[in-house]
Amino acid sequence: MGSQEVTDWQGKHVTVAGLGVSGIPAAKVLRGLGAIVTVVNDGDDERARAQAAELEALGVTVRLGDGATLPEGTELIVTAPGWQPDKPLFTAAAAAGVPVWGDVELAWRLRELDGRKPAPWLAVTGTNGKTTTVQMLASILKAAGLRTAAVGNIGVSLLDAVLGEEEYDVLAVELSSYQLHWAPSLRAHSGAVLNLAPDHLDWHGSMEAYAADKGRIYEGNRVACVYNVADKATEDLVRAADVEEGCRAVGFTLGAPGPSQLGVVDGILVDRAFVENRQKNAQELAEVSDVTPPAPHNIANALAAAALARAFGVPPRAVRDGLRDFTPDAHRIAHVADVDEVAYIDDSKATNTHAAEASLAAYESIVWIAGGLAKGATFDELVARSAKRLRGVVLIGADRALIHEALTRHAPEVPVVDLGRTDTGAMLAAVQEARRLAEPGDTVLLAPACASMDMFANYNKRGDAFAEAVRELGA
Repeated sequence: MGSQEVTDWQGKHVTVAGLGVSGIPAAKVLRGLGAIVTVVNDGDDERARAQAAELEALGVTVRLGDGATLPEGTELIVTAPGWQPDKPLFTAAAAAGVPVWGDVELAWRLRELDGRKPAPWLAVTGTNGKTTTVQMLASILKAAGLRTAAVGNIGVSLLDAVLGEEEYDVLAVELSSYQLHWAPSLRAHSGAVLNLAPDHLDWHGSMEAYAADKGRIYEGNRVACVYNVADKATEDLVRAADVEEGCRAVGFTLGAPGPSQLGVVDGILVDRAFVENRQKNAQELAEVSDVTPPAPHNIANALAAAALARAFGVPPRAVRDGLRDFTPDAHRIAHVADVDEVAYIDDSKATNTHAAEASLAAYESIVWIAGGLAKGATFDELVARSAKRLRGVVLIGADRALIHEALTRHAPEVPVVDLGRTDTGAMLAAVQEARRLAEPGDTVLLAPACASMDMFANYNKRGDAFAEAVRELGA
């Protein structure tokens, strides 16, 4: 099913793989276009049955409890991004010559439906910082007076943005490696890879495959491929990309920028990429103090957002105003309270080692609360790089022993409290132990470097438990 057939969906047999935040909108849109839609789903619980009933009322066929069998007559599969490429459904599709698209690919193909004038996409991916950067970018674009929205992996359906009644001048799009894997024809106006560190390797199969999927964001870029000067792997992906003639590589750095880079000089974010005579000139965009919070990795996020906005022609004042207007989501290096001259910081969103390392780098003397589900991660590098900042460590969660072993190897002098608990009440005990270890001027930092599902429904609930425990300290 090539792009020339996208305008004629009437009678096309399309299988949607997976219910949920992407599958249900995809099924509804395709049914509305006249396609014959079958949804397959691995699970068969009460929620899935309720979702199935809603879709069946629209004329969609739903098969619960069997996500492995390719329905007869299928001409296209539209998959939820989390479905792994080695699933039997996709093996059967490959054998039958049936293409597989993700919801992002579907949205991209439907951009011009009914003669619409599609909004360009400014796209962001990376192991960490995607959501914050996309929200910063949307704030900057709005400050420039542009009609925009932060969409994609951020939880706002791209299909809704593309096909809804609201018209946009430009979209700030967060894309995961899963979404990029299933979006072969996506061509963004400009794209950014913020950083690369091992993550989701069980899904992709290797670091090389993971990086290659991230790198798809650069394919066909028209104006700028934004990369991280401090992370050579991101620049390598730019070099490997097939871009449109005239598209430029634009770096961001926490140091002084060279030509075709954005960076920091004396506390000021400056642009040497989108200026006249960039060999000699630089444009002031904002001050470091305009970024909330001004932690190093968040400054990097701001520079990446600024680079994409500048690639779209946004004036310097809008970068400053947009960054000033931006407030980060909860559980991202959020200051909870000061108790007895100790700051308590919730970075529950730091669910992998790369994110935790960035968080730890933002503070000088830390009592670190860590642990959870490791997802196959190792902790030696993280602990070795952060050891000098650690006043003490409190460990919780299923895979805490892995962190404890790394601490024994690389920070043997740092006191460690291993709570040996995975119940939700462990967070209060962890905060109490952290208070005992902390001294005035220290930071107690929840940056678990692990997923939360061993103890909590999600990282939000984990952060909420931390904040509640801190409030009890101060009561």
